[in-house]
Amino acid sequence: MKRYFALILMFVGCLNLSAQGEQFPVMSGCEGKNGTDLEACFYNGVQDYVYNNFKVPSDLPSGYTGNVFVLFEVNAEGNFKVLYVDANQPQLAEESRRVFGQMPKATPAKYNGNPTYAKYTINIAIPLLKPGEVPVKAVANTTKTDARKQQARIDRNKELGEFDSVAKMYTKTFDNPQFRSHLNIPFSHSYYSQFDAELNQVGSNNHTASKPYAYADVDRYYNLQSAYDKIKKNKSGWYGRKLWNENTVQIQGEDYWFTLNPIFDLQLGKSSDDKVDYTYINTRGLRLEGGLGSTINFSTTIFESQGRFADYFNQYAESLKPDGGNPAIIPGMGIAKSFKTDSYDFPLAEANLAFTPSKFLNLNLGYGRNFIGDGYRSLLLGDGASPYPYFKINTTFWKIKYTNIYTWLKDVRPGVTEDGTYATKFAASHYLSINLTKRWNLGFFESVIWSKQNDRGFDMSFVNPIIFYRSVEFASSSRSGNAMLAATTKYKITNQFTFYAQYLLDEFSLEDMKSGNQSWKNKFGYQLGLKYFNAFNIDHLILQAEYNHVRPYVYAHSDALTNYGHNNQSLGHQWGGNFQEFVAIGRYSKGRLYADAKFTVGVRGLDFDPAENTANYGSNIYLSYDDNRPLDEGVVIGQGNKTHVFIADVQAGYLVNPSTNLRLFANFIYRNFDPMANTPTFSKDTTSWFTIGLRSDVFNWYFDY
Repeated sequence: MKRYFALILMFVGCLNLSAQGEQFPVMSGCEGKNGTDLEACFYNGVQDYVYNNFKVPSDLPSGYTGNVFVLFEVNAEGNFKVLYVDANQPQLAEESRRVFGQMPKATPAKYNGNPTYAKYTINIAIPLLKPGEVPVKAVANTTKTDARKQQARIDRNKELGEFDSVAKMYTKTFDNPQFRSHLNIPFSHSYYSQFDAELNQVGSNNHTASKPYAYADVDRYYNLQSAYDKIKKNKSGWYGRKLWNENTVQIQGEDYWFTLNPIFDLQLGKSSDDKVDYTYINTRGLRLEGGLGSTINFSTTIFESQGRFADYFNQYAESLKPDGGNPAIIPGMGIAKSFKTDSYDFPLAEANLAFTPSKFLNLNLGYGRNFIGDGYRSLLLGDGASPYPYFKINTTFWKIKYTNIYTWLKDVRPGVTEDGTYATKFAASHYLSINLTKRWNLGFFESVIWSKQNDRGFDMSFVNPIIFYRSVEFASSSRSGNAMLAATTKYKITNQFTFYAQYLLDEFSLEDMKSGNQSWKNKFGYQLGLKYFNAFNIDHLILQAEYNHVRPYVYAHSDALTNYGHNNQSLGHQWGGNFQEFVAIGRYSKGRLYADAKFTVGVRGLDFDPAENTANYGSNIYLSYDDNRPLDEGVVIGQGNKTHVFIADVQAGYLVNPSTNLRLFANFIYRNFDPMANTPTFSKDTTSWFTIGLRSDVFNWYFDY
């Protein structure tokens, strides 16, 4: 193609140097030259490289002629860097960036003998001419002069072009840089199921228990860009692209990018036998995401919400109400204010700042939720509680991933609130995950919670990321904090079947265990689960079965303030203690269509109405296990107000926009809740709840209480 085109190059030297002491960059083959010979050699070297490497795109309009203006820099290290490209065809701009990005390194320009940077412009005419057919002329522009002389020459009526040049210089076509970034992928069970099979292939050396994932971690196994391209709609108009494919605002430049999107969660439903005519959620918000260079990523989401739910969910939310007069805490959201006469107003904000200085280390400072586990539930750290401040360190090397999480938590009960200020407590957790073989992963988890009492504050003893918390807590006082140990495992039977498990040890008495007397001190729980990917060889069909078993008084402590909870919600399993649960899940997607079905069968041992029976049977983690414990031995799951639970949750929908995960859906929940006796918190109920909605799926709603 070269014989059909010609090249016109014109360089304008914009070196910040005066004529005296100036020396052009030295390209390969120009060594030993000086003055005008070096200048000519530099120009010719750049001309030759561009002519031999510039590939005119084949998809240009027939008979196309035009010019590409390129402003580039040779920095003090001798590297070529494009600062700005002006072209009326985006493919020409991309090709220019590619060519200069591969330009061989040169010896940098010098001023008075010291290396410095130099800026040049090049005008590439299409069609091209061979080098030398058109004379090249350099125009000198000295800018490093005496400041007072330069000031005297300022035209007071002339505007500087710096702002406009920066605006153009650093803007490029948006190519979904988030897929390659260390930004957190919002944790949604439905969304994560799209790439769960790829992450669980036999032989992969990843760690799937610590969530949320970063895009870069997933992109190693599941091509996020390719998945996006497969379902991308062919829309050329602005409204069509923004509705079906793109972020509302998306800007990308040299070493930075960001996106801004409105967030919606609009739901309208009807629940059987409710006191109100309909249920609804009305959430509006904004989500900002971005990156600076390859090491810094950030996201922030602000929600403003009002809502009214099925009666059983309203009843539970009001049982969690905080001190101070607010009527409820919406599970997973936060403290709610009254809205009108029968609804709630519950604002929410989440944020995360990620710093990844190397492939081994990732630091996160945020306000949100974390999750440890491979199942639908987590006994160790779930995402069912309200957001909280945290600092997280991920260290990954060899076959190991080590996660440290430091959190600041609140207890909002009236008994611990002082002068209108909620009680503060802290938690330090670490999770070690190691791939023992290409199929078998083993993990170890430890967490300790302590309160701010006695001016203890954030105990720096737990800042050391490699430490055995139980021994440190014992040294502080065995009753001043609540420590827990756990182990996890995952075994990839085949690429289609993965087994996972958790074992949580909150407290243990070897003597009582040997005696077999079902002591209350044997506070433990376990989880067993199995995933079947591409079930029955149907692509994107995932079947999952999970069993959770948690004994009474797990997550509770002798001091109710140091329970394993936040904002009157459990940080582990949402049901607290004293239960067993079986969950069966099916998820299927094809293109933009998806469907999820979840069935929960369980037995819970709840407390009775405290006005009639004050005994603590071990389900409410916000009660001290030393207060009103009716039994020391013979303690079994389901003791107390034994309750049978059945919940069916079916949802089907359409992915409207993959960039914002905006979904149009219909959802149906059937719930049968059958306790021995009704209480102010839980009562016998059969609910059928149908909802339609449009929501940005950036967090999990849990209605299975």
